[in-house]
Parts: sequence; structure tokens; C-alpha cells
Amino acid sequence: MGEEVRTILLEKSVFEVGDAEANALRDKLKSQGTFLVNVMSSPGAGKTSTLTSLINRLKNDYKIAVMEADIDSDVDAKTIAKNTGVDSIQLHTGGMCHLDAFMTETGLNAVDGKRYDLVFLENVGNLVCPAEFDTGATLDMVILSTSEGDDKPIKYPLVFSKCDLVVISKIDAMKFFTFDMQKCVENIRMRNPHSTIVPLSNRTGEGVDALANYFIDKLNKFKQI
Repeated sequence: MGEEVRTILLEKSVFEVGDAEANALRDKLKSQGTFLVNVMSSPGAGKTSTLTSLINRLKNDYKIAVMEADIDSDVDAKTIAKNTGVDSIQLHTGGMCHLDAFMTETGLNAVDGKRYDLVFLENVGNLVCPAEFDTGATLDMVILSTSEGDDKPIKYPLVFSKCDLVVISKIDAMKFFTFDMQKCVENIRMRNPHSTIVPLSNRTGEGVDALANYFIDKLNKFKQI
């Protein structure tokens, strides 16, 4: 009675092994010349549509593959394969709401990652869990649709603070929602002043060339490092 109780903090060790695996995977992909993009968003924000538009701009110049992560179904993998013609596989997470580096490497082994210049990993649709786990990607990308509202960077800070690229999708529908583009950009900049922001409409094609040029520039620099 009266003895002090020790408290042991475990926060660091929870992610330590995963972070080490992610860094090792990143180095491996670099040595193979494979540029891996982790794509995150809410369900329905337009991940698959955006990837379709982007891949069709890039596929003649780069060898591309897509890994679609979902709790179940293979709808997105089939959609990508049908609409782009690039290699696409489905990853089932077994109920988990995110991918980590171990899962990502399993998927890469299935598609033989070293054969590709560019691999897109379409993460499970939500703005919370995927942001907490390092997948080993070369670049993190988040898609925010105008239908979701301009306040999401405030409500989900981690995903916006860690992303190199933010695509604001469905700008053709912006007039139907209470979405303020300037306010949204300010909110993104508050979380991450260095991220690149690309407004885009997959329906009209506005912004798709700008997005493609962004990746062409990144790929060129990646090969020179």
C-alpha cells in the first residue's frame, strides 16, 4: 500500500518497427527506380477517377501499375484496368482501415514493383487511419472534393500536414456546394505551407494536364537523384 506505480510510455515503439520497414522499402524502391505514390482521400472524393485521368496522360511514356486497397471487392481494380489498360491489382485489408509498409511491400511483390516507373497505391478511403501509417511511398497525395467542404484541412490535420500534393477535385460541381476555394487553400496552407495544390475536374479535364506535368517533373528529378 502506498507504493508508487510506474507508468511506461509506449507511443514511440508502436510505430517504430513500421517506420523502419517504410524507410527500408523507400530505399529499395529508389534503387529499383520505382516512384511510389500513396493516394489518400475520403470515400467518393474521386481517387479512382483522378488516377484514371492522370494515368491516361502518362501511360505512353511511363510503365505504370496501380494497387487498389479496400476492405472488400475488386471494383476499383477492374475499373482502372478497363479504363486505362495498365496493370492493376486489388489488395484486401481484412477489415483494416489503412495500409502500412508491410502490406504495401506484399502488394509490390505481387506486381513485381521493379518493372514499373510509377506505382500508385490507392489507400483505403478515409482521412484518419491512412495518414498515421508510413507506407514507404516516395510521395503522399490527398484528394479533397468540393462536395466535402473547405473545412476538412482543419478537421483532419494530420493527412494534410504530411501530404506533398493536395488535389481539389470536382471543381466543376463547386457552384452546387458551399465551398470556398480561397478559404480551402488557406486552410491547407495553415497545415502545410509547402504542399502543392492542384484544383481539378475529371469531368471537364480542367487541371489534369497540370497534375500530369507535376508528376513528369517529379519523375524526372527522381531519376536524376
